[in-house]
Amino acid sequence: MKLLRVLPFSKYLLSETIVAGETVVDATAGNGNDTLFLAEHVGAEGHVYAFDIQQAALDSTAERLGELNERVSLILDSHDNVEQYVTGPIGGAVFNLGYLPYSDDLSIVTKPETTIKAIHTLLGLLKKGGIIAISVYDGHEGGKEERDALLSYVKTLHQADVHVIRYELLNQRNNPPFLVALEKMRDFETVKQVD
Repeated sequence: MKLLRVLPFSKYLLSETIVAGETVVDATAGNGNDTLFLAEHVGAEGHVYAFDIQQAALDSTAERLGELNERVSLILDSHDNVEQYVTGPIGGAVFNLGYLPYSDDLSIVTKPETTIKAIHTLLGLLKKGGIIAISVYDGHEGGKEERDALLSYVKTLHQADVHVIRYELLNQRNNPPFLVALEKMRDFETVKQVD
């Protein structure tokens, strides 16, 4: 196996745990690349909940999905409200933190408090062995604060409940993304945290 860049590695991890027929979540639909990947992966019997706070992102995602739109609920809402739409269990979830690529307004970015709340909720819904893949982009205003808050949060997750990895290419320029992946190790509805 060769070393994968961050986004392909995220998809590899998700493809190893998500099976056809499951419910999954794209917490940051963006331009729809991950939503399409998930929709293809869960098959005709599965379902994807894709969240974004920008209508332009959901429109772009719908266009990318084409015939697969019937497998996806496109939700114009923040991912921290996921419990209002998804009851679980879910096979996996994906986040791409930062701003909407190619957007006219790069000031609209993911926020630490909503991201962490969404991750916390999704961990409770996640099946045992499921993965939450979080691509972290920190080169924009507010990105470093979100990165630091995320890393502080995941370090508090009890190791018996959740395994956490950080994957990155160390010799890349211009604030390359890195991946934080969470694997749920046993069934629980409320995440245990350690001091």
